[in-house]
Amino acid sequence: MIRVTRSITLDDSEIELNFVRASGPGGQNVNKVASAVQLRFNAAASPNLSDDVRARLGALAGRRLTRDGVIVISADRYRTQEMNRTDAIERLCELIREAAVVPVPRRATRPTLASKKRRVEGKKLDSRTKSLRKSPKRDE
Repeated sequence: MIRVTRSITLDDSEIELNFVRASGPGGQNVNKVASAVQLRFNAAASPNLSDDVRARLGALAGRRLTRDGVIVISADRYRTQEMNRTDAIERLCELIREAAVVPVPRRATRPTLASKKRRVEGKKLDSRTKSLRKSPKRDE
């Protein structure tokens, strides 16, 4: 069981981990050891996520989300398989935590009278500046 938030926990069976060869650091072991981790989490079929969280998670995941609703996270920052596994799981948890936060709806506000006056004064100043750039008129 992976505890993401107080209300969201993920079962270990929901996460699929594949180990592949990493392209990054690894020294002499880089061509022998599969230290990179490819984590797959089926967000569309997860019973622990509400529909709202699932929708926000899809938007946050971006190109890491497949058409089938599976989130794929690749981790190859570290040289060891265990550290990359921990990194991938932590990145998934962080993504879910971010999606669990309900966005505060924007309340429409009107500009204050002072801000309207400042805007008009600024426009007048710009107008004066630009009028000085014009070539002088000839008297005929």
